[in-house]
Amino acid sequence: MTDIADATAGRARAGDPGGRRAVPTKEQLASWRAFLKAHATITRVLENELEAEQRLSLAAYDVLVQLAEAPQRQLRMTELADAVLLSRSGVTRLVDRLERAGLVTRSPVAGDGRGVAAHLTEAGLGRLRVAARTHLAGVLEHFVDRLDDEQLRALETISLRLVV
Repeated sequence: MTDIADATAGRARAGDPGGRRAVPTKEQLASWRAFLKAHATITRVLENELEAEQRLSLAAYDVLVQLAEAPQRQLRMTELADAVLLSRSGVTRLVDRLERAGLVTRSPVAGDGRGVAAHLTEAGLGRLRVAARTHLAGVLEHFVDRLDDEQLRALETISLRLVV
């Protein structure tokens, strides 16, 4: 079987004056895959813990956190979608469910006929405080406790560099 990286090895990217390879090396792909696997594994564990202990999805938790940290505990729906990395339709459906549960309300944005803002309710803040115990304990157990301080700083530096 041919390795995907070997299939195009040695071919430079079109228009790349540095003559870089068209694909990552095996070692670079191994780093990429390890990154993806770590993210998926930790996210899945944290999601499962929140669902089991709090009956709250990780995405819903993230919406509540973003609203709690926003000025006046509110964000425009478009800002909220960007903050939680969901599509606009995905965040709308999620906010619909949170609104039915009394955790979030929506209202028009003053001076913007089309703008809608999501607001965290007192019930939503209370729900977040309870769910945060589960989530933050999981972050400690499945992430923080597995790395030393130097590794955590390095990972933060690397992660911030990757955020475009």
